[in-house]
Amino acid sequence: MPSPVPITPASVAGLPGDLLEAARGLQPRTVALRRELHRAPELGLALPRTRDAVLRALADLPFSVRTGASCSSVVAVLEGERDGPTVLLRGDMDALPLPEDTGLPFASEIDGAMHACGHDTHTAMLASAARLLSWHRERIAGRVVLMFQPGEEGFHGARHMIEEGVLDLDPELAYALHISSTVPSGEVHHRAGPIMAAADVLRVRVTGRGGHASAPQDACDPIPAAAAMVGGLQTVLTRRIGPHQAAVLTIARFRAGTTDNVIPETAELTGTLRTLSEPVRALLHREITEYCRNQAVAYGCAAEVEFVPGYPVTVNDGPATSGLVEVAGKVLGRRACVAMADPLMGAEDFSYVLARVPGSLAFLGARPPGVAPADAAPNHSNRVVFDEAAFPAGVALYAGLALAALS
Repeated sequence: MPSPVPITPASVAGLPGDLLEAARGLQPRTVALRRELHRAPELGLALPRTRDAVLRALADLPFSVRTGASCSSVVAVLEGERDGPTVLLRGDMDALPLPEDTGLPFASEIDGAMHACGHDTHTAMLASAARLLSWHRERIAGRVVLMFQPGEEGFHGARHMIEEGVLDLDPELAYALHISSTVPSGEVHHRAGPIMAAADVLRVRVTGRGGHASAPQDACDPIPAAAAMVGGLQTVLTRRIGPHQAAVLTIARFRAGTTDNVIPETAELTGTLRTLSEPVRALLHREITEYCRNQAVAYGCAAEVEFVPGYPVTVNDGPATSGLVEVAGKVLGRRACVAMADPLMGAEDFSYVLARVPGSLAFLGARPPGVAPADAAPNHSNRVVFDEAAFPAGVALYAGLALAALS
């Protein structure tokens, strides 16, 4: 991993004093793009309409642009007036497979798809930050890489883009913002070290011997074995890792049987394991596998256990996070910066970038005004609403991070 480019007090002090005001001037453009994307959400790695909207937003700017082959990605590069390092800024673009029930005038027009995680806002803010950066190109010593990424919602889009060369310009710093509907609008919540969890899918198939429900002694019922696993697996977490090592295991699906008078041959469990360190992740993979197999044997059954690896732990670099706080304090005011006491157990594929480039991901608050925290629909809800008044803060912060590192 390269050494991070330092964002120094001097470089922060030298930031243009009108970044936030300029971002407010771009608000009509930011909102228009966001609403265009919100009306027409796309899922996964193939986002042709979204990609084309981004290309139109960048068309009149002095960026060199290329698109992906394996996915609808966009990489835009702004070369500064002088040589220097490279900073990467990421905005993800994909939506989620759920219906929208917000009642917004620009609600999704696509059945079963919604921008419920705010990726439309990330894309629009980054596109406006591109325009703001182009206005200050003469200040830039180095280059800015904008990473417009599909497939964050479980499709490993960042990994696809890395394989296609988004990091070939060797960025020394990488930043991403993620909007939050439950955080006060305009606040930036930050944390050095682990900020989001690794997420793996657990699948267990318990095999017994089917039979008539009236004669369980002549069968080997897999349901009691699987049911015992649901509760017992929580003990694996509390007795195999220390209390300071966070992990979450949720069994989200239990499937067995077809009718009331048949003992099935198999029962299946599906769930998610969330961890905050790679050693704990590896340990729990082993311990959970052994536990499920042994539990099945205790009931006269057999168990097949599979972990499907998801995103790694998202780990923020300490100096890069300190630089983000300095820039946010300068651009938005110190009161906007809030340190997170604990990481979130959600997962984020920007982790693939941060595993190779020092950088930081932070949360931008966009809770609608007048909505109490307990009443705010969270990200991934069919009723989530984001305060568009928070967008200038994101635009200015994206631009400020690049300018502070490259001026």
